Amino acid sequence: MPHIRVEDIGIDAVKKRAEKGGKIIKFVATSLERDEALLAIEHKDEHFFLLYKKVKNGALLKYDKTTRPLNLTTLKESIELCAKALELDVVESNIENKKEKRSPLFASAYYKKIEDFIDFETSFSEVAVEVGFGSGRHILYQAKNNPQKLFIGLEIHTPSASQLLKQIEIQGLKNIFVVNYDARLFLEILPSNICANIYVHFPVPWDKKPHRRVIGEDFINESLRVLKKEGALELRTDSQKYYEYAFEVFSMPSRCRFEVKKNHTLPIVSKYEARWLLQEKNIYDLTLFCDEDSEEKKSVYSFSFCDLRYNKNMMQNLPKKPQVRDGYFFHFERYYTIAEDTFLVRCAFGDFAKPEQKYILISEKESTYYPYEPIGSSANMSAHNAMKEFLNGECHSC
Repeated sequence: MPHIRVEDIGIDAVKKRAEKGGKIIKFVATSLERDEALLAIEHKDEHFFLLYKKVKNGALLKYDKTTRPLNLTTLKESIELCAKALELDVVESNIENKKEKRSPLFASAYYKKIEDFIDFETSFSEVAVEVGFGSGRHILYQAKNNPQKLFIGLEIHTPSASQLLKQIEIQGLKNIFVVNYDARLFLEILPSNICANIYVHFPVPWDKKPHRRVIGEDFINESLRVLKKEGALELRTDSQKYYEYAFEVFSMPSRCRFEVKKNHTLPIVSKYEARWLLQEKNIYDLTLFCDEDSEEKKSVYSFSFCDLRYNKNMMQNLPKKPQVRDGYFFHFERYYTIAEDTFLVRCAFGDFAKPEQKYILISEKESTYYPYEPIGSSANMSAHNAMKEFLNGECHSC
């Protein structure tokens, strides 16, 4: 990831120079526990933090992993502009100075943010979702052969997402959206009865950490909700352990219908499948069919902090250890000061298998998530309400 190493000017000097440094730096949040500061950046309609961190041979100006933009060009430009605004002496840089010959891939019309799917509607006659598309061979093949269907590809591996966007551009396809996000959270915000297919091909087995598997009871329930009648969830794996585990999970719904195939050939072979076939490994298919329509999802989540405002004793009341509840958790991880009456807290919270990490900005005027609210899910909502109680000083048990 892009970063620069600079001569250290000290955190106080960073704050003073930022006040005179132009429009790109909105405010500076100073860590209470570490020699570092967060710089709130607004650049090309993106809102995120850069991290100024003291190191052995100076200081680093780099991305903040919680809020970093996917567009690397935007990130590189913001680091350069921020360094100029702070008048930093650059010692070492991995940022290329030459201009991009082509438009940034993540500025593509086919790259979508999670927020784009809130109240999602489409003109396509059908919708399919592929979870973890990897090299993209399967989703490209399906999109090319089914132009009437919209394919939504979910991938948390950024280089794979970038590669698929490049292929969409090269092949001139108009029916693929690329989303760099966790599939388990993504399904929760989709409308009911919208998908014809959900593909999960060769997911990471996670034999030693089964809680990290994509397939699980919640995932199955959400899949059945978003699938239309006669829609199908298709799992394809080379792992016998994953197959046996998935067989149990697929059997959990009170009413279900699924089929099992072994060493069934598909018209397109993924990079991983080609590797397994050379090794003469068995390939297992489990396909779960949706037999009935689901009710429309009516849950509306509000992540407002209402009348919560800053007071000087707030941080003293917050637990230092993660708080585990039934179905969710929350953890106040790090604290930063912005002004005498304003501070920032980094939190991890939500579902154990798919946690969110966000910042909460608290001042005398307002309290809000910064720069964006969490995704609407039941676990996130429960965690939000619990955190709000602690911040209000209404909960004292740790």
